[in-house]
Amino acid sequence: MRKDHHKQVKEKMSKVTFNNKSNPFSKALKEKVDGYFQRNNLNREGSTKLLLKALIQISSALILYVVLVFFTPPTFISIVLCVLLGLNLGALGFNIMHEGGHQTFSEHKWINSLSAYILNGLGGNIHIWKLKHNIAHHTYTNIEGLDSDIEIGPLMRLNDEQPRYWIHRFQHIYWVLLYGATYLMWIFYGDFEKYFTGRISKGMTVQKFKLNEHFIFWISKITYVAIFLLLPVLLIGILKVLVGYAIITFVTGLFIAIVFQLAHIVKDTSFPQADIHTNKIEQEWAIHQVTTTANFGTKSKFLYWLLGGLNFQVEHHLFPRISHIHYPQISLLVKETCQQFNIAYIEYPTLQKALAAHVFHLKRLGKQDNFDRT
Repeated sequence: MRKDHHKQVKEKMSKVTFNNKSNPFSKALKEKVDGYFQRNNLNREGSTKLLLKALIQISSALILYVVLVFFTPPTFISIVLCVLLGLNLGALGFNIMHEGGHQTFSEHKWINSLSAYILNGLGGNIHIWKLKHNIAHHTYTNIEGLDSDIEIGPLMRLNDEQPRYWIHRFQHIYWVLLYGATYLMWIFYGDFEKYFTGRISKGMTVQKFKLNEHFIFWISKITYVAIFLLLPVLLIGILKVLVGYAIITFVTGLFIAIVFQLAHIVKDTSFPQADIHTNKIEQEWAIHQVTTTANFGTKSKFLYWLLGGLNFQVEHHLFPRISHIHYPQISLLVKETCQQFNIAYIEYPTLQKALAAHVFHLKRLGKQDNFDRT
C-alpha cells in the first residue's frame, strides 16, 4: 500500500522525465553492483555493526539528556553537553532515521519502520519527510521547483534559477546563522506548513493525510514539546531551558544542513533544467544523479561512522535502497563505471575543501551586479 501511495504521489508531480530509453551507464553500473552482492553473498540492508552503532548513539543521547535535565551540571559543562547532544541528535538522524526511512536499516520491515520513527521523536514527521526527501529530492535532485531540499527560502540563493536580492551579497557570511536555525524552523514551521497546506514542494500537488497520519502528527509533536521543553522547564527553569534548547537545536540544524548542502550545493555540481519544449532532462536518471551530487571526506573513517555514510552521497543517490555500510566498496565500482563512460565523479578529499566549495558557490551566486528588488 505504501509503495502504491508513493507511486501515485510521484505521478502527480511535474511531468519532467529523463532520457532513460537505453540507460547504458545505469545498466553497466547495476550489473557490477549486483555482481558484488552475489559474489560476496551479502544482504543490501544493514548488519549487526549498524545495530551496535545505533545502540551506542541512542544510549549516548539518553545519557546526555538525563544528565542535563535531572542533574543539571554547572553552566560551562552544561553548554558543552548541549553541543554534544545537538551533534548526537544529528547523528541519530543520519545513521538510524535516514536508513530506516529508506528501508535499508534492516531486512525486517518493522525494524525499518521503528528506525524511521526516530524522526518523530526528534520533533519531525517521517510521513512528510518521505514525501519530501525520498520522492521529491531523490527523483528530481537539484531541479529548481521540484527538489524541495533546495527550497530554503528567500534569504538563500542556491542556484542560478532562483531570484536574486541585495541581501544575497552577504549569504556567504550569514549562512551559518540560517543553517543553525533550520532545525527549529523545520520542527515548528516547515512541518506545520506542509501539514496544513498539503503542499510538500512546489512541483507536487496537494497531499491528503490519512486519519492515522493526522493522529501521529499531533501526538508526536506534543510528546516532543513535553520531553524537550515542558519537563525540563518544570525541573530546571525556563531561562536555562531556553538557552540550552537554543544551543542544542542550533548545533543540530547546522550539523544537518552542512552535511546535506555539501552533497549538492557546491561549485562543481550541476542544476539541470528540463527542455522547455519536451519537459525532459536529456540525460539518463543515473547520470543526472552523478552530476548533481558530490562526495567529501570519504577517506575519513570517523566522518563515515558519524554521518552514516552520507559523505558517500553519490553512491547513496544511485542506490538509495542499499545501506551505507556497503558504500565504500560500491564507490570503487561507481568510479570505475564513471571513468568507463567519461562521466565526472565529483569528490572533495576533505570536509573542509567541500565546505570551501560550498561557500565559493554561495559567494558567486550572491556576487551579481543586477538584483531583483521585488
